[in-house]
Amino acid sequence: MPDYSSDQSPMGHAAAFAAGFALGFAVLFIFYKILWLSVVGGAVYGTINIFVSSKNAVAKRKNRLRAQFFDLLESMAVAMKAGNPPSKALESARGDLILIYPENSDIIKELDIITGKFDNAVPLSEIFLDFAKRSGLEDIAGFASVYATIEGKSSRSNEIVRETQQIIADKMEIEMEIDTMMAAAKTEVNIMLVLPLVILGIISYAGAGFMDVIYSGALGRVVATGGLLLFIASYIMARIFSNIKL
Repeated sequence: MPDYSSDQSPMGHAAAFAAGFALGFAVLFIFYKILWLSVVGGAVYGTINIFVSSKNAVAKRKNRLRAQFFDLLESMAVAMKAGNPPSKALESARGDLILIYPENSDIIKELDIITGKFDNAVPLSEIFLDFAKRSGLEDIAGFASVYATIEGKSSRSNEIVRETQQIIADKMEIEMEIDTMMAAAKTEVNIMLVLPLVILGIISYAGAGFMDVIYSGALGRVVATGGLLLFIASYIMARIFSNIKL
């Protein structure tokens, strides 16, 4: 079964470590100009970045799965409107989705799991609840909960599938609008975070000894440490404030 708790290959981990190491090394070297400290700090941040990158990759994978689930509900609603029961609608939906998504995509794998379990007499309500639990997606969990409530008790299955699809569509549209509005702000934040490092780097290497006091005395080290702590705090706050979730 697909595992939605991780979505990074060993190569992805290596790339995340390399990117984190390069950033950590550059920042510490600009503030301290101590090679061994920069290497250690780069290794620490590179390790942290593996987990951060993996978390981001999982979030992106779940967003893709939600979009794929939206297409599944759309195809199911059309098939059920034509009079097909949910099980047949799922088979019809797989035929439609295989034209859009590759065989190894998550939604195709899930559809194969769903139809396989249903053929072994597992109720669709239990299958959808299991899918929701493994995916960790609120939209799928909501659909599974509603379907479990009305399974075999209501003739409004088609309407419920369509309403669930519309709710997901509305949420996706709002998120796209937020992403569009935040895109410029995120770019500005990234520039504001990088610019101080660029200025410090230029001054330290082309300032004719202007920054030597920062790298040579105890007071200079304290000032550099204070500046580094402010930079780290700014970085964390910028990432938190620019990551809006519904």
